[in-house]
Amino acid sequence: DVSPVVAGLIGATVLVVSVSVTVFVWTCCHQQAEKKHKTPPYKFIHMLKGISIYPETLSNKKKINRIRRDKSGAAKEGGRGSLVDAAESGLVGTAPDGPPRVEQLPIKVDYGDELSPDQSLTPGGSKTSSPSSPGDDVLLGDLTFSVDYNFPKKALVVTIQEAHGLPVMDEHTQSSDPYIKMTILPDKRHRVKTRVLRKTLEPVFDETFTFYGIPYSQLQDLVLHFLVLSFDRFSRDDVIGEVMVPLAGVDPSTGKVQLTREILKRNIQKCISRGELQVSLSYQPVAQRMTVVVLKARHLPKMDITGLSADPYVKVNVYYGRKRIAKKKTHVKKCTLNPIFNESFIYDIPVDLLPDISIEFLVIDFDRTTKNEVVGRLILGAHSGSAAGAEHWRQVCDSPRKSVAKWHSLSEY
Repeated sequence: DVSPVVAGLIGATVLVVSVSVTVFVWTCCHQQAEKKHKTPPYKFIHMLKGISIYPETLSNKKKINRIRRDKSGAAKEGGRGSLVDAAESGLVGTAPDGPPRVEQLPIKVDYGDELSPDQSLTPGGSKTSSPSSPGDDVLLGDLTFSVDYNFPKKALVVTIQEAHGLPVMDEHTQSSDPYIKMTILPDKRHRVKTRVLRKTLEPVFDETFTFYGIPYSQLQDLVLHFLVLSFDRFSRDDVIGEVMVPLAGVDPSTGKVQLTREILKRNIQKCISRGELQVSLSYQPVAQRMTVVVLKARHLPKMDITGLSADPYVKVNVYYGRKRIAKKKTHVKKCTLNPIFNESFIYDIPVDLLPDISIEFLVIDFDRTTKNEVVGRLILGAHSGSAAGAEHWRQVCDSPRKSVAKWHSLSEY
């Protein structure tokens, strides 16, 4: 008794619903199959004595902060923990009877312990040379590790086994709290670290890191960088030394390769180049103004996951002593390793403050989906870490009203 029009509508509706459900089910099955067979390009699995620890659980900042607060609270009762957290953040302390203060920010506060311990950021406030490493002839111990390659999964497997003969970094306990940071150079896309072992100079880590998405043909171009550190709860961790292992001389194709390397004193100059930055400075003594021009950069490392390019920009911070008094940044230059900025910034700086002024240039890779990554760093002024930077600043101060432009190598973090 149903009319042909109604019957047609009902049939069409049933057909559309059936097709939609079929397409939806097929799409879900296809995506599930892809997830099962596809491995993310820079995923790693961390094996700690047979227990899998995935990086998603390690990178939860809230969880890390909560653990840090708990540890601080256990160390000091009755509000002392909050002071420790503030000190770790670099936000504690100016003179109590001074003028309204600018927020205290050490120049190196955000970048942990990658500086050499024999570099001092300030004339009197920061760490100086470690008592255990006053010279190049000091023995820093040995590091034992193994390298393997999984061909079916295209995975590089690195096992950090143990270290021997580490120097004493804590004079009170006559021991150290060692741990190891590992990075795969030159792109530094893989960054991992072991757990901290307390009060030992002979640590046994026995931790395995598996890095997926590394073709075997690219192994010859990679370098394993191990940074050996000693944990310090109340200040910057002490850098014991480093081990650089080019994989060009290692062939894990026939099986696991066992290696032991001597730990050498940290030398930032030996690391893979972070590129160069050209800047121009000029000072007008009458107007008491410093003009800073960020000109261009060259030979920047490849920072994208695809390994093709970077989206760099430069952040300029001006410090008076340990206080940041100004910050500005350039525009982002898309998909280039040799960006041209040509952007100038003007700062009002009295003549009598020039000896205590430092200008920090951070070359940063912009990323919409993840946290922006610092490519390299340059400091000119009172805390310049290189002879070229100190000479550039001296020429600017000795030649008023003259623009002085120079190329500088960027340092690592």
